[in-house]
Amino acid sequence: MEEAAIGGHSSARYNLACFEERNGRFDRALKHLIIAANMGHDASLESLKKFYRMGLVGKEDFAATLRGHQAAVDATKSPQREAG
Repeated sequence: MEEAAIGGHSSARYNLACFEERNGRFDRALKHLIIAANMGHDASLESLKKFYRMGLVGKEDFAATLRGHQAAVDATKSPQREAG
């Protein structure tokens, strides 16, 4: 799973974050969530919102991740997909 996460698979990053959270390593979980959310992974963004409400992620980091997530989502859109 770690190799997949390093290879750029956002779902693997999310799964690692869940694993780290269950083991009480919130700092590591947070890093995985931010990376995955910046890749456009929606579930990671939702988990990051939970961390934000708990006070485990700062306002600036959360805002930057929101912008990164939106940029990743926008990058996957194309005029052909929008028309179809």
